[in-house]
Amino acid sequence: MNRFFKSPGAMLRQQKKQNKCERKTILPDIVAFPAKSRSNGFNLHQVSDMIELPVLESGQPQRRPKPNWLRVKLPTGPEYARVRSIVDEQKLHTICESGNCPNMGECWGEGTATFMILGNVCTRSCSFCAVATGRPNEYDEDEPRRVAEAIAAMGVKHAVITSVNRDELKDRGAEIWYQTVVKVKELSPATTIETLIPDVKGNWDALARMVEARQEVVSHNMETVAELYRRVRPQAKYERSLEQIRRIKEMGHRTKSGIMAGLGETKEQMFEAMDHLVANGLDILTIGQYLQPTRMHLEVAEYIHPEMFEMYREEGLKRGLKYVESGPLVRSSYHSERHVFV
Repeated sequence: MNRFFKSPGAMLRQQKKQNKCERKTILPDIVAFPAKSRSNGFNLHQVSDMIELPVLESGQPQRRPKPNWLRVKLPTGPEYARVRSIVDEQKLHTICESGNCPNMGECWGEGTATFMILGNVCTRSCSFCAVATGRPNEYDEDEPRRVAEAIAAMGVKHAVITSVNRDELKDRGAEIWYQTVVKVKELSPATTIETLIPDVKGNWDALARMVEARQEVVSHNMETVAELYRRVRPQAKYERSLEQIRRIKEMGHRTKSGIMAGLGETKEQMFEAMDHLVANGLDILTIGQYLQPTRMHLEVAEYIHPEMFEMYREEGLKRGLKYVESGPLVRSSYHSERHVFV
């Protein structure tokens, strides 16, 4: 046999030996380890020769700490517990919970809540919203009755109703909207209602059905300024939302909208949005601080100081808005009972 020929077994053993050598960890020659001594295991005279290795960060971005003016108390109290039990008993959804609202403790403690109809899964994937995104289940036709009974049991003077987007439905859920308001008015005639409706994607017949059930205020949130729309609301259009507000006004309703601050907008862009809203018939505007719900959502670009929110309130009134609710913790339904008669 040729002495230069290696059997397959020998070749395999040699390859394993080579791989084992390659797997050995080679320490950088700049790292000096102290030599062992017979007395204590290490030569203390050589410790000074050691090089301190840098501590590597995990790579996870650190959240910007919240300022003191954004700190809220945890929801507690007997009235909060009562509202919680009614919501759970009727198997209802609230935007207070799904949207991680910082005012849930205050509002529920006063016996009020914002109900979210048509399920708790949205067909949109807005980059600021904590509501789950996906393919919703079939809507519950009995939901209007259960919402009405819950509002009656709570005995609230003013109720806010909102919903997820249901773009897969031909009527965008308009019939459930209509029936919910009708049922609430039947069981609680003295209760005033604000409906915070989603973008109907230009289905103006659906819009008309949503708002013809005698609610006192109809709201549709712009959420942000024109320049940030594609990033914040990728499946919506700034001009279309303005048109939706204008059409609601033309139908004879008190109109309301909301904008978040702290997403990277400038003062000039905020002023321009106010002018656009006034030109399209808006009556009431809410402005509040954007808070990042999870690490998967847009980061907070800036925490706006309360003095800036006060300036926005004054500017909005100067530019023709009838009422402006502006503050770090303001959300669409915050103090909404005040918006009925302005």
